[in-house]
Amino acid sequence: MKNLLANLSLMLRAQLLLPSFLLSILLSILSLVNGNRAIAADLSTIRDRGYLTVAVKNNLPPLGFVDAAGNLDGFEIEIARRLAEELLGDASAVRLVPVQNVDRLNAVLEDRVDIAIADITITEPRRRIINFSYPYYLDGVAFITHNSSVQTLPDLRTATIALLNLSSTVPHVRYSLPGARLIGVASYAEGQQLLAAGEVDAFAGDLSVLTGWQRNDPSAYRLLSSYLSAEPLSIAMPKGAQYSDLQRAINQALQRWYEEGWLQERAAFWGLPAAASQFVNLGAEPAQ
Repeated sequence: MKNLLANLSLMLRAQLLLPSFLLSILLSILSLVNGNRAIAADLSTIRDRGYLTVAVKNNLPPLGFVDAAGNLDGFEIEIARRLAEELLGDASAVRLVPVQNVDRLNAVLEDRVDIAIADITITEPRRRIINFSYPYYLDGVAFITHNSSVQTLPDLRTATIALLNLSSTVPHVRYSLPGARLIGVASYAEGQQLLAAGEVDAFAGDLSVLTGWQRNDPSAYRLLSSYLSAEPLSIAMPKGAQYSDLQRAINQALQRWYEEGWLQERAAFWGLPAAASQFVNLGAEPAQ
């Protein structure tokens, strides 16, 4: 079992390095032999235990970050706490576990958390090993700049653009702006530094992250209105019939929060675009 989970961990870490078709084949093989993986807590167990354990981000404003008082806060942190209130009647009955990107799904697979709300998008390789909730937000590839000559996407046709190395943003930008000069960076912070120094005309990355930059310094940054992709953010949880009650409860909560306007209001509070299009397909269960 430990060897199998170690193999899964390696596969998830290799996701950005392997061709997608090869990754899908290898994940399929692992899923066929992974019939006895670690069992995470189902809804009944969570309620008996009295708290929910959630993997979150702590360095990705406005989704999840450590505020000036040293507390975790952000759009996804609020979702985690309200979900604890929904399932357990107490918003404080949640244990938040900060994770790195490479560990977001591993934390669920290895039974370290019950669910993950950590800037996770639905992809085909991931759906082979993890169940997803309804999407709670529609993210996508966006551009941010403080170059006054860059007002629309066509202004970037021959521009210099920074973006994360090996990320899914790269093919989107290459396809849409084949004449642009792309500079790969290792982190959002590095890209932000290049943009501040005027060494690039724009940075391309997740809309949810770039809105955090703009929210913190609205006079320095401007988001372009054109997006290159639509990527649903969802809650990740274990596969298996025993988790169907948990998945159903989470989906019902998300749908009701949308109908009540709570998701839209909290997204807007954190500076995220909150039009109806950002919550598309919330009422239709994702394919498993």
